[in-house]
Amino acid sequence: MSLKSVIDVLHSHRSLLVAFSGGLDSTVLLHQLVNWRKQSPGVALRAIHIHHGLSAHADAWVAHCEQVCAQWSVPLEVVKVTLADEGLGIEAHAREARYAAFRTALQPGEVLVTAQHLDDQCETLLLALKRGSGPAGLSAMAAESDFAGSKLLRPLLNQKRQDLERWAVTHHLRWIEDESNQDDAYDRNFLRLRVVPLLTQRWPHFAETAARSAALCGEQEQLLDELLAEQLMSLIGPEGQLAIEPLLSMSEARRAALLRRWLVQHQATMPSRAMLARLWQEVALAREDANPQLCLGQFEVRRFQQQLWWIPAYERLASLNMKWADITHPLLLPDASELHLMVGSDIRAPQDDEPVSVRFTASGTLHIVGRHGGRKLKKIWQEMGVAPWLRETAPLLFYGETLIAAAGYFVTREGQCREGEAGFRLVRQKNGQ
Repeated sequence: MSLKSVIDVLHSHRSLLVAFSGGLDSTVLLHQLVNWRKQSPGVALRAIHIHHGLSAHADAWVAHCEQVCAQWSVPLEVVKVTLADEGLGIEAHAREARYAAFRTALQPGEVLVTAQHLDDQCETLLLALKRGSGPAGLSAMAAESDFAGSKLLRPLLNQKRQDLERWAVTHHLRWIEDESNQDDAYDRNFLRLRVVPLLTQRWPHFAETAARSAALCGEQEQLLDELLAEQLMSLIGPEGQLAIEPLLSMSEARRAALLRRWLVQHQATMPSRAMLARLWQEVALAREDANPQLCLGQFEVRRFQQQLWWIPAYERLASLNMKWADITHPLLLPDASELHLMVGSDIRAPQDDEPVSVRFTASGTLHIVGRHGGRKLKKIWQEMGVAPWLRETAPLLFYGETLIAAAGYFVTREGQCREGEAGFRLVRQKNGQ
């Protein structure tokens, strides 16, 4: 094992964020990058350690990583994460939490560098076979891939674990041994401890040939990406939505390939074949008057105006009634946006006996400024072409029990400011805008 093999992958990058668990693999990787930095003074290194809180030794591991990074003069960021409880298993949730933290930590111009090696690649391929994955899943891990608007690099992907051990012993490195790595209740550990050694005993180069199969699957997927790219772009709207109608006349295989690539563009976790079939049957082909949706992790696929939309999952707010006691100050909404009543001429001021509140649904017949006749709120939303998920999260301003306005959409006649009166305008600001 040589330092040159690592430099060959990283040579064009000078600002690196290294995922550093303190285990053998990431310790060898960080040590090699520190050596490279000595040869190339322009290389900037940072390390990030994820504290999952799953082990009683987690705090001790942080201390170890801090000591190693201090010794090697590498700035270290420690991030504590809380694992989601969505039924995917500890391994999957821990991975999601790690990569979410990596996305947040990446600074402009940095690339993420991780320490997966050839044996990891073999295990990943076997796990994909166990799940019944197609070519995309069987392509396992790439040495370089897009990540969070930057790159994710795996410079050790062609190195065997025994090569890393040899490097560590030769250079007198110290590393953490995670006791959970010996628990074969975890799928990856079961493969590492029981299955791969048996395969390697029978076929000594099994890991290399498995990696070659993964690479061939990756090449096939890349070719499909190139062949379908132009057609996919013709189906995608300005907000990332996907047109349904052109997909209706396609073969099932082509349609599935396009749907998968659309999901990849939204950085979705790739759904199973069964889940992809549900997306098409239950969402795209649902009856016209339905409001279909399919949950994929923390996101939803919705249909609106014969298009598929990828949106973050959100809290249902129909029963929420928020008192706005002091309208001179903004009201913080559940999505962390702020609602302001600013000086303007759209909305009248509340009377002394009209308590101000914000809700997310309204009943009865409504009369809005600029339109004749009364309508139910659902009909108003339909006429305005507002997507269902935007309707369900649109803050509605009430004075007493009277609907006054919908932020960004309309003002009712009861809430209209008369000419010459001092009034307000209702403004919703997101993320400190």
